[in-house]
Amino acid sequence: MRRSTALRAIASTAGLLSVVLVTSACTADSSSEADTITIGASLPLTGEFSQGGLDTQQGYETWVAMTNEAGGLLGSDVEIIVKDDATNQNTVVTNYNNLISEEGVDLLLGSQSSLLNIPASAVAERNKMVFVCPSCGSPDMYNRGFEYIFFSQQAIATSQARVFAEWIVDLPEDQRPATVAYPTLDDPFAGPVAEGAEKILSAAGIKTVYKDIYPSTTKNFDAIVAAIKDSGAEMIFQGSQFEDGVNMIRSLNLANLEPAILYQSSAPTYGQQFLDGVGAENAHGVFFSSSYNVLAKTPGNPEFVAKYEELFGGEPPEDAADGFAAAEVLAAAVEAVGSIDDQKALADWLHANEVPTILGSLSWNEDGSPTGDFLVGQWQEGVSHVVLPTEAATTSTVYRWRGDAF
Repeated sequence: MRRSTALRAIASTAGLLSVVLVTSACTADSSSEADTITIGASLPLTGEFSQGGLDTQQGYETWVAMTNEAGGLLGSDVEIIVKDDATNQNTVVTNYNNLISEEGVDLLLGSQSSLLNIPASAVAERNKMVFVCPSCGSPDMYNRGFEYIFFSQQAIATSQARVFAEWIVDLPEDQRPATVAYPTLDDPFAGPVAEGAEKILSAAGIKTVYKDIYPSTTKNFDAIVAAIKDSGAEMIFQGSQFEDGVNMIRSLNLANLEPAILYQSSAPTYGQQFLDGVGAENAHGVFFSSSYNVLAKTPGNPEFVAKYEELFGGEPPEDAADGFAAAEVLAAAVEAVGSIDDQKALADWLHANEVPTILGSLSWNEDGSPTGDFLVGQWQEGVSHVVLPTEAATTSTVYRWRGDAF
């Protein structure tokens, strides 16, 4: 995603000690070291992306617990070694090199965000190891000719809002907006989401009347909202992460600007944090695209939700589900091939097959990008629902922002 998330490299974390966390559901008596399959991952457990990193780690840990309870992987218990990269590109490279050369892990799972997974995946590719990443939606991940990378969500950023944009185009003429504004965070994930939507909407004759890219340091959106108000935009499509999405809504309220349709990438997927930031009334009717919903009737999702609640309490956030799905993808390849020793065979199997996950069935193009579509979510009276596609919807009602149903 989320997510997949922000843009800028953080200053070097030289001197920070890497935090190594080892998770295993087996006991010392039940499995010897030789019987254990080890999986290595680096995650931003501290630094700017720490919330997403911690959520992803919990998704990995939930999968480990459930897998070991079910008899393990290829009959062996699974252990995951997680190193903290502190949201630093240099550290993530060091961590994966260490996991491979010093820890001698059998398998790899990805980090959190395209920012970290772009350099991390290069380490995996150089070592010819399969790299399933839960959060790597930037198109820049897939233009390098890599053979071992796989994104375990449904679509890359440029296609994330496709289902939503096509729904807008198909609205009855009296409900379809004629104009749209695109305020967008300077971010390798948020930017392509807005670009993909604009391409579809513009082709259908929906006019762009405002378009601007704001820096990640932007805290006050009053001037941006004033410009959008002057443009007369009937719809706002914001390429956002979290804080900027919350602050945009606060500025819209101050300006008494209430477009009928408000879409934000990423920000609304933060669940209770988003509700706490804007209030349930202001969240009502906000559209977003998401890889996951706790109410989804996908294979294994009820069991995942129950185990997550048992281990960590509460409902699993999207990043936790994405982490769990990444592990599901890796495990499916291992079980199908019947070995962890031939990484090329694992990659070839994933390129040729579809994998059922808690996010739905996933399959991949030759470059490792997925072939599916994101869900379209909407906050409704304090509850996050899926509204599109129809066959996956958890409600048949779709609302205007802070208003009545369409």
